[in-house]
Amino acid sequence: MDKYRKEFPTLNHYTYLNTAASGILSSALYQHRQQHELDYLNRGSLFREDRNTFLSETKQTLADFFNHNSNEILLVPNFSLGLNTVLDGLGKQQKVVLLDHDYPAINHAVITKGFTHCYAKVDDNLENNIWTTLKRENAHILICSMVQYISGISLSIDFFKQLKEEFPNLLLIVDTTQACGTQKIDFKNSGIDILGCSGYKWLLAGFGNAFFMFKEGILEQITPKSYTKEIGRSDYDSSYTNLQARLECGHLDTLNFTSLSFAVSNLQTIGMERIAGHNQKLSRFLKEQLINLGLLDESVINRNIDSCIYTFKANRQLHEKLIKQHIVTSWRGNGIRVSVHFYNNTQDVEILIDALKKSLK
Repeated sequence: MDKYRKEFPTLNHYTYLNTAASGILSSALYQHRQQHELDYLNRGSLFREDRNTFLSETKQTLADFFNHNSNEILLVPNFSLGLNTVLDGLGKQQKVVLLDHDYPAINHAVITKGFTHCYAKVDDNLENNIWTTLKRENAHILICSMVQYISGISLSIDFFKQLKEEFPNLLLIVDTTQACGTQKIDFKNSGIDILGCSGYKWLLAGFGNAFFMFKEGILEQITPKSYTKEIGRSDYDSSYTNLQARLECGHLDTLNFTSLSFAVSNLQTIGMERIAGHNQKLSRFLKEQLINLGLLDESVINRNIDSCIYTFKANRQLHEKLIKQHIVTSWRGNGIRVSVHFYNNTQDVEILIDALKKSLK
């Protein structure tokens, strides 16, 4: 996979272990974006006449990538806006199960909108904690991240499938922002009802693009009755009033969404099985090195399912010291979060571990 490193100029300047915060821009995507903006520069409003073609192509690229139907994929500027719109269509009388310390854009949105909610504990028994909480609370909805943004503790697609078999009436909403692009996800066979994802992390698509995928019939199910009644009465153009328009409102930026399409197509070209295999191998190597230094929490060590994210307890001085050595990580919670993607290699991990050993003496 080292041959792909030359496509990412950031790697010429940094040991970049921070994709969980932001993916990096490839030279090819940069060239694509320049050409797209040049077209706008030269054609003005004529350029926007092609917008529906651009957006339809993006949806079809996502449909092919995730094994779903393009007409049940909606484009939004970011995951948080999409989730808030989805939540506005759900009855507040329904009880929601959240994961403690999950991504704030999920938990904060549910809490502030007044949903009755409860928590499943995130530890090495996460799956069992979710099952137990759902049974005990008789909940209607589970909203969670597939990969926890701080600890990196991950749920599997197989778990979601089993969950749906056990609780067929459960509405399962999953944020895959920290998962899509690291592994192959077959949405049609996932058990997930609503999948949301922002493209600026592991999909390497830049900022300002995200998408939501819905199982058949779910979009209508989560649309308020007042909205569907108004659709029948309205004489406005359907692009302003249909079910999709509730999420795809306003002017979608074709630069951002063609960037998403371009980046996802690039991942397809490399091959998600290759990417996933490389990521799993490199992640295990990173985990072993951090365990040897005694830096990982037991709840992470005991997990059989690993993501590409690990956080270890440290102080801010160490984080700043790493930055001065051009080792890019994130400060999250009470520690330093490191993350690896297909453009990373064992040498990147060794540079980090060597710096940690010297600092921890």
